[in-house]
Amino acid sequence: MNAKHPDSGTSGTSGTNGIANSDHGDGVDARGAWDARYAEAARSDSSVWSREPNAFVASVVTDLAPGTAIDLACGEGRNALWLAQRGWQVTAVDFSRVAVETGRARAGRLGLEVDWVAADVTDWTSPGLVDLIVIAYLQLPAAELASVIATCAGSLEPEGLVVLVAHDLDNLERGVGGPQNPTVLTSVDSLRAAAADLEIERCEQVQRRVGDAIAIDTVLIARRA
Repeated sequence: MNAKHPDSGTSGTSGTNGIANSDHGDGVDARGAWDARYAEAARSDSSVWSREPNAFVASVVTDLAPGTAIDLACGEGRNALWLAQRGWQVTAVDFSRVAVETGRARAGRLGLEVDWVAADVTDWTSPGLVDLIVIAYLQLPAAELASVIATCAGSLEPEGLVVLVAHDLDNLERGVGGPQNPTVLTSVDSLRAAAADLEIERCEQVQRRVGDAIAIDTVLIARRA
């Protein structure tokens, strides 16, 4: 979860993590608000987001041979922890220090090694090339998300993958949950343009069940040639 822009916080009922933007305002205020939210959950030994990995991420990564990975905008680290359990060497990055410390504590209890980094993902660059970058619900305006994806493209090993899932713009009218600010929702066309420097294997709109309702996401799998 990385906050720079207002009015884009998501509902906990969506089962997502790593939310890029908050409905609490910009910059330090947003970071403080998210820190407080994560701290409240940690005090009651609960979670802001699910402790299970994102279902789309898990479906893509399950059959991959473990290597090096980044969980970008990791929140409390559910995807990072899952990857580490499967033998991946993981770096988890989020702008909320409280979320990062929660993830670090959980990794310690599970006996897992993860490199936890508190940083703004729009400014952070991996110090080395990796095999996999996971981006789950990093909600940013199109230009900023495209910049993050471009940075990711330059951080991949040859044949390395970006696996991304985000709330789709159509979710405003046809889905449930997620940010209500259209400027931080994405689309297939937007993600295809953002990943133009990569070999796109899949980029499409998908439906995700949330209780008795449906949420609409866009998913991207793209490889460095």
